[in-house]
Amino acid sequence: MPTLFAPDALLPGGLARDVRVTLEGGRIAAVETGATPGSQDERLTGHALLPAMPNLHSHTFQRAMAGMTERRGRGDDSFWTWRALMYRFLDVLTPEDVEAIAAQTYLEMLESGYASVAEFHYVHHQPGGTPYANVAELSHRIAAAATATGIGLTHLPVLYSYGGAGETPLAGSQLRFRNDLDGFLALTEAARPALPADARIGAAPHSLRATTPAQLTALAAQAQGPLHIHAAEQVQEVAQIEAWLGARPVDFLLDHVGLDPRWCLIHATQMTAGETARLAGSGAVAGLCPITEANLGDGVFNGPGFLAAGGAFGVGSDSNVRVSLSEELRMLEYSQRLTLKARNVLAAPEASVGGTLYAGALVGGARALARDCGAIAPGALADLVAIDREHVALAPLTPAQILDGWIFAADDRLVREVWSAGRHVVREGRHIARDAVGAAYRRAVSGIMARL
Repeated sequence: MPTLFAPDALLPGGLARDVRVTLEGGRIAAVETGATPGSQDERLTGHALLPAMPNLHSHTFQRAMAGMTERRGRGDDSFWTWRALMYRFLDVLTPEDVEAIAAQTYLEMLESGYASVAEFHYVHHQPGGTPYANVAELSHRIAAAATATGIGLTHLPVLYSYGGAGETPLAGSQLRFRNDLDGFLALTEAARPALPADARIGAAPHSLRATTPAQLTALAAQAQGPLHIHAAEQVQEVAQIEAWLGARPVDFLLDHVGLDPRWCLIHATQMTAGETARLAGSGAVAGLCPITEANLGDGVFNGPGFLAAGGAFGVGSDSNVRVSLSEELRMLEYSQRLTLKARNVLAAPEASVGGTLYAGALVGGARALARDCGAIAPGALADLVAIDREHVALAPLTPAQILDGWIFAADDRLVREVWSAGRHVVREGRHIARDAVGAAYRRAVSGIMARL
């Protein structure tokens, strides 16, 4: 049984000194504080050991188009103009491309301190909508990328039946997403055999505009595992849903579908105060992706109101335009500061903002992924990250300020070691398969650019 010895470790009760963590079968078997390092221990000298963060929302294929949409068009740009460019990009992706891009993106997540990811996977078919011979071919490619990199995976096949609110028919690039409910359930079952041993599988109705209330009700009754949905991301989306269904998206989901802790609502940046409080009370997780939300101009989540009502939240990298755990958490707090013209917004009085963000995102992320992670405690999956306590950015700081320092004063270069379900996949800041994965990614994007 491998053992880790850390001079500092973040345990459920707070930061502890001289901690030995014993791993067995991908889980934490024992935690001992006030220990003395032994000859068999892997000594994390100069490091602080933390629970590794779950990434609760990702579309990996979009990583390969990062930077391509930052040139202004002839008119005003928005989420909807960005989406048109994204559709053109995905039209040329092959299964091999999907796997190579996912592997590179998962590698970057691991190197930034994430140990697991919920992949919101909606590209299912060939361009034009014809299914592959294996209807779950692209789900299998996602699973292969997770296996190759060692990241923990919660796979979320996406139900996408319509092109817009009011059952607008799918067209063009959207045909790659198409499934009715029966086809979606069959695809989900076909995806299961490819998943790694510690993986989970759930379901993701893409959004109200891409499904129907009847589908959502039926899926919630049949699905096992977590349920994720995009909700209230854009002003235009809210107006379309209200015109079609007579209610704002979050209110409609609460009143007609029923939200509970199985659900994760992605973005929810366009909510009233009433919706915010009701969502918090439902137990559903708010899936926040501040870097992508800023990049796409989505708006700012009502963080203070949601937390005051006891809401659970986590963070995700969404479009993967930038893969950085510390920056995701920093952007979450900074967006609140810019909106409210205040400082230290998302923490209780006299509490650490970094500690509050990190602890909250661990809890919400673990719930959203339905993964036994988020704590250095016996029985939990060994999803762990060791950060460089001796980095110059942390030199003036006390142990209690480590998370504030990482999130607000430093960056992901502090991440030195990462374990996912006990798999030691990042060593000395470098993923163990970085060269091979990077070479495959470069080959894939070279081919993509030739076909665009």
